[in-house]
Amino acid sequence: MGIELKSEWEIARIRQAAKMASEIADRLKEEIKPGMSTKKLDQLAVNLIKEYDAKPAFLGYQNYPATICISLNEEVVHGIPNEKKLIKEGDLVSLDLGVCYQGFYGDVAFTVGVGEIKEKAKKLITVAEDALKRAIKETKVGKRIGDISSAIQSYVEDNGFSVVRNYSGHGIGRELHEEPQIPCFGQLHTGARLLAGMVLALETMVNEGTWKVKILPDRWTAVTADGLLSAHFEQMVLVNKNGPEVLT
Repeated sequence: MGIELKSEWEIARIRQAAKMASEIADRLKEEIKPGMSTKKLDQLAVNLIKEYDAKPAFLGYQNYPATICISLNEEVVHGIPNEKKLIKEGDLVSLDLGVCYQGFYGDVAFTVGVGEIKEKAKKLITVAEDALKRAIKETKVGKRIGDISSAIQSYVEDNGFSVVRNYSGHGIGRELHEEPQIPCFGQLHTGARLLAGMVLALETMVNEGTWKVKILPDRWTAVTADGLLSAHFEQMVLVNKNGPEVLT
């Protein structure tokens, strides 16, 4: 399927789903503390999604077994919540959350440090978040996907980190993952041209060391190949004629 331009009716409903995902993520962020199991955080997400009368987007998606993804430290994405996996002081916690509301999807991710974290970890989080802000600024009518990807890659690498190449941002709407794919690496002036009505879930996945990842035996959790830290951010953005509109 090609890239879909959303109608005003669709955009209104995507806005609702995005707002829900963002609000739930903010509430979960406040709950993260040392000693908490990642399974408990997942259960909190289940309860909050029910409060909003929405459905979890990830549960059952390609047989994923949980409601949210929680990745700690060297885990890049798709960490499965577990009763035995406890959050500790000094950890980096990456949380990825998706909801489905009235047939439309919202998707958001963030990374936070728990308590006191090392200076390199603080810089990693800041660079990953700032790279996403730079990507959002490129999300304008007439620009190309490669302009977004290049903005992420150049900023991250200029700061001494690397971008993950195995996963990417994506279109979103009636499906959780739609065209186009938006990698964290790329060349200026390449790829599909951005048009008004596109809704994109932009993601930055930034590693402290190598960009390479490996998959754990659970078949989901991606970790850095060198065991160094990783950070992940995601926001939904509407391309419109007045510039980018952040929905989450």
